[in-house]
Amino acid sequence: MDYRNWNNGLSTSLLGFGCMRFPTKADGSIDEPRAEALLNTAKDAGVNYFDTAYPYHGGESEPFVGRVIAKWDRSSFYLATKLPLWNCNTLDEAKDLFEQQFRRLGVEYIDFYLLHSLHAARYRKAKEMGVVDWLWQQKAAGRIRNFGFSCHDNAAGFEEILRDQPWDFCQLQYNYLDRDDRAEEISGDRGYRLTEELGVPLIIMEPIKGGTLAALPADAAAPLRALDQKASDASWALRWVGSRRNVHVILSGMSAEDQLADNLATFRRFRPLSPAEEAAVENAAAVLRSRIRIGCTGCRYCMPCPMGVDIPDNFSIWNKLGMFQQPEAIKNQWTQQFPDSEKALHCIRCGKCEAVCPQKLPIRTALAQAQAELDGL
Repeated sequence: MDYRNWNNGLSTSLLGFGCMRFPTKADGSIDEPRAEALLNTAKDAGVNYFDTAYPYHGGESEPFVGRVIAKWDRSSFYLATKLPLWNCNTLDEAKDLFEQQFRRLGVEYIDFYLLHSLHAARYRKAKEMGVVDWLWQQKAAGRIRNFGFSCHDNAAGFEEILRDQPWDFCQLQYNYLDRDDRAEEISGDRGYRLTEELGVPLIIMEPIKGGTLAALPADAAAPLRALDQKASDASWALRWVGSRRNVHVILSGMSAEDQLADNLATFRRFRPLSPAEEAAVENAAAVLRSRIRIGCTGCRYCMPCPMGVDIPDNFSIWNKLGMFQQPEAIKNQWTQQFPDSEKALHCIRCGKCEAVCPQKLPIRTALAQAQAELDGL
């Protein structure tokens, strides 16, 4: 198992186990025997970083993880969890949730504690409530060993948060496809470079882009197959992220035995990408990008829409359909997960969005096209 050393003496497995996608039973509850076997197999193979959060699996991930780790030597692993600030309107409410997490996990300290899913406004509110200062006090008292945050904000918001505290680490989305420096999102190279510049160790989430980079269309996979017929699509995505020197942990939400086995094979003798392999990955990404329906960068300057249309999210789903050619998965996302009230059909073609779009995109026409193609699945 490959490990990354931290300046404070920690040594984390490069592969971290994300505890938000355990196998489930027909009723949606965690399949505890299978999930526990996955966790034990990972730990026996050398994985020592386990990441959960208060809301995962409808609130059941933390208690389940707590029952499993109670059987392990506490010094043999690192535990990470997160504070759901959206549930906190006062410092006392944050303190109560914090104590709940200790009871649910059954531990005396948490190795990596995160403010969950930060954006600038949420962070400012947490500071005003005194939550940030109080959590630093918890670190000084030894209940938290490392204090950080996960972030889904735009570049400006991320930079504000990152520069504001002496964070021990931060957690970002990063993968080989979402790297466009034009975008205002910080899931790409821009956010990575800032963490490297400031010396803040980085933990990666969604390295396989929600699983989409684990099942590439044949033409996108061709440059990778030319170099290694046997390597899985997922292994290329994981190796690409792991080849970045400031990446200390790569989280993977492994929900099945074959996923765990493939990931363990990738990290058991981890190999950074060679220049030829880097070029092959970029070629695969170029094929995927060539199928993008519209060049929306997700900057959200077009929002809010007066009719409630979530313009970037409509385009994100439409672009996924073009890039990955997985119509059944996209149909499920469009019909079952995406709110009808936010769909493109509510566009009244007022043009407000096009007037502020930095890319000068034909948003009104594209929304109609997206609605028609997604409805036709």
